[in-house]
Amino acid sequence: MIETLKWDGNLILLDQRKLPQQIIYNTYEDTEGVYYSIKEMVVRGAPAIGVSAAYGMVIAAREIFNKEEFISQYIKKGDYLISARPTAVNLKWAVERMISCAKANITKSDRNTLISKLEDKAKEIYQKDIDTNKAIGENLLTLFNENDTILTHCNAGSLATAGYGTALSVFYVAKEKGINLKAYADETRPRLQGARLTAFELENLGVDTTLICDNMAAVVMSKGKIDAVVVGADRIAKNGDTANKIGTYGLSILAKNFNIPFYIAAPISTIDFDSKSGDDIPIEERDANEVRKINDKFITPENIGVYNPSFDVTPNENIRAIVTEKGIVYPPFEQNLEELNK
Repeated sequence: MIETLKWDGNLILLDQRKLPQQIIYNTYEDTEGVYYSIKEMVVRGAPAIGVSAAYGMVIAAREIFNKEEFISQYIKKGDYLISARPTAVNLKWAVERMISCAKANITKSDRNTLISKLEDKAKEIYQKDIDTNKAIGENLLTLFNENDTILTHCNAGSLATAGYGTALSVFYVAKEKGINLKAYADETRPRLQGARLTAFELENLGVDTTLICDNMAAVVMSKGKIDAVVVGADRIAKNGDTANKIGTYGLSILAKNFNIPFYIAAPISTIDFDSKSGDDIPIEERDANEVRKINDKFITPENIGVYNPSFDVTPNENIRAIVTEKGIVYPPFEQNLEELNK
């Protein structure tokens, strides 16, 4: 697995904007740099964003010198990081855990000890992500047989996490067990995470992978080439409605039409029990030039109006099951997700 992020006292991130042509790591030493790395998608994928934010909160702690105002300033820095990508709930989840750690230790620790405890917490979040994703892969693999073909959208592999990935974790676990699975990957416009990242990652892993344009999925399904669709998630509402990369909703409709199982793969931390349904999930809209340009060159009229939501919401009725580290959750999702979280 290619390392997405590293920690040596500063945050070191694989610049995913450069893949697959270049493998470049950038170092971030202040909160503003971590914010930039998340906002500009140097790092992307909900779990990887969460882990990066946890380390970012260690850096943030080093920037605060007044103990009396530490918590209030720390919360402000956390809110600043959360604002970088508002849809991915793992970002908020990780920041809140770092703030809770600070609150639990502020009165009984000197500044250096407090920062050390926060660093330990961030490392714990990092390791838990790896362990969680492997468990998701183990659970996913029970749904498949030798030589099954899985269609996926965007990138939810090791590049989107601390390791293994969510939707792609099944391929890593299958490789470890000597089981052969095949993949179809949507290119995932407009940022082409499927073409640039998933295709790169799965080819690197030695998986038989076929890349398709987003608008080819219906034809591929109609020809019986797909056994299941597996995608990740940036936020799952209490009722099972799921926000994921734009285009996921359309895939779910196609899968339902062709009676193909549609699975969400995500950790429990991605479930937002404060969001009753998909209507409560904020959807990030990104810069119009992501659609107008490829490789910084216009492919459209320069001033054409653009609608560029980064995510859409797949309604729970289109989802066969949600696969987590704790098990596979089937409908009714609201009841069964609550049970799983106990």
